[in-house]
Amino acid sequence: MITSTANAQMKYLVRLQEKGSARREDRVYVCEGRKLFREVLQYARGSIVKAYFSESFYEQWKAEGGEALLEGVARELVADAVFAAVSGTVTPQGVLAVVRQPEYSMEDMLKGDSVRLLLLENLRDPGNLGTILRTAEGAGMDGVILSRESVDLFNPKVIRSTMGAIYRMPFYYAPDFYGMLQELARCGVTVFAAHLEGSEEYDAVRFPQRTALLIGNEANGLTEQACRLAAGRLRIPMEGSVESLNAAVAAALLMYETYRQARGRSVFL
Repeated sequence: MITSTANAQMKYLVRLQEKGSARREDRVYVCEGRKLFREVLQYARGSIVKAYFSESFYEQWKAEGGEALLEGVARELVADAVFAAVSGTVTPQGVLAVVRQPEYSMEDMLKGDSVRLLLLENLRDPGNLGTILRTAEGAGMDGVILSRESVDLFNPKVIRSTMGAIYRMPFYYAPDFYGMLQELARCGVTVFAAHLEGSEEYDAVRFPQRTALLIGNEANGLTEQACRLAAGRLRIPMEGSVESLNAAVAAALLMYETYRQARGRSVFL
């Protein structure tokens, strides 16, 4: 059992949680909490490098029959006080794991006649990104593509906000975001930009079977370069003195409108 925060493994856990460069270098991330750990056991079991349990939680886990779920999973016990010290949460739940990062390609997302993608330019807020990934799964999107300047998807705050969608929702960081927009057009994907000065309201547009929705930075919106590469600009009508919506809310509205239309096509066509 690990009994000191000076232990090399504990220092490594802290470094992975605090530094994106460490996560990128080793292609791993930390998931923490009972729900997320059960999700990774179910959906990405083979990607677990090692699991860490606080001493008291592990006794509870065994009493609930959870030890059988850990067959083949490398694990380590950690003294409660040490676990609390290295935990990334205010109220530690007693389990965290180092997990290999999944990898997807844009080509995988473009297979099939029907494609619905979400494109994120320079999104910076971890909570927004986690919520968007979770909503994208709920709306049946085929993938999320991000600019390289967007927040790190493996930031612990993002991981927690996804509520497990991180294990199921394909994603891709585009090395050249604007080149990617042009490539989508060549592949027959119509890109629509969410814009305050859009010419059409989002629910008045008939989305093609191969559609991508473009959402911009929380503070500044989309760059003009990205907007020029979109086939159309959509606005979300608002009353009162509200100038704009939260990026995650705007993305949710647009994604679920494409979902509604896609369901209509499958039923009536």
